[in-house]
This record gives sequence, structure tokens and C-alpha cells, in this order.
Amino acid sequence: METKILKELFEWAKSLTIAVILAFLIHTFLFAVVVVSGPSMEPTLQNNERLIMNKIIYKIHAPKRGDIVIFHASEKEDYIKRVIGEPGDKVEFRNQQLFINDQPTQEPYLDRYSGKIITEDFPPVTVPDGMIFVVGDNRGNSTDSRIIGPISLNKVIGRADLAIWPLSQVRKLWN
Repeated sequence: METKILKELFEWAKSLTIAVILAFLIHTFLFAVVVVSGPSMEPTLQNNERLIMNKIIYKIHAPKRGDIVIFHASEKEDYIKRVIGEPGDKVEFRNQQLFINDQPTQEPYLDRYSGKIITEDFPPVTVPDGMIFVVGDNRGNSTDSRIIGPISLNKVIGRADLAIWPLSQVRKLWN
């Protein structure tokens, strides 16, 4: 009888150990939950919203215009912003319009701001190799590349793929 209980306990311990190791590996290398802090990505993302971050996607390819990325802004703080400029792009804001390589660019995620001043004019910046230009969707309340400059691709830790909390707001965040 004791042998049967010990075998059962061993099987449970083995299963739990495998589950813990798998959870650790998934969280470390593939996906993580991040929390939105502040209003800089409104109306797309709200303060305290929970997101699933894809950590592996940028090992496969570089961030693309429109991606919502998470990056190390400092040793203690990560930011969530939208990529609007890729390496080599010339980025400029003029009369509330984003221009990429001298072409006006549509930003459908800003439609809710119609009629409001959302972006002050910003002189042209060419994004250096190995970097991206990021901005918050709430342009009047965002510390982004307009202030801190282009972001090194080495500081990007992942892409926001899913909003998962609150449950009433679950949705995918990438195209």
C-alpha cells in the first residue's frame, strides 16, 4: 500500500516539476504579461490594462511600423509605444499630420482624436540603422522618441499581442 502511495506522490511531483519548468521557460523566452502604466497609449490602451507580450517575435524579424512595442526606457522602467519609423525612415510631424519619407501617413488608431490638437510640429528626423522611432497614441501626454530620441533595437523586449484584462476588453493588438 505504501509503495502505491509513494509512486502516486512521485508522479504528482514529477508532473508539477515539469509544469513549473515549462511555465518558467514560456515566461522567460516566449510570452509575458505586462501592465500598462499611464495614459500615453490612450485611447488604444488604458492605464492598468494587462497585455500579453510576445518576446520571441523580434528574434525572427525587426519591429514594423504600427507595432506596439515594449522596450527598456531605463534600468528600472519599461515603456509601451507604437513604432512609426523604421531604420532609414525620415519622420516628421507637420500640421498634425505624420509624414514618413515625405509622404503623409494615415494613422487609423488616432481617429478618436478628430478635431483635437494631438501632435505639435516636429522637425524631420532620419531614423538611424539599428533603431526605431516610437510615439504614444496619446501624443499630448507621451514621453517618446520626440523627447528621448530613436530607440535602439537592442532595448526592445517584445510586441504587445493581446489585451487580456479587463475581460470585457480582450482583443488582439497586431495586424
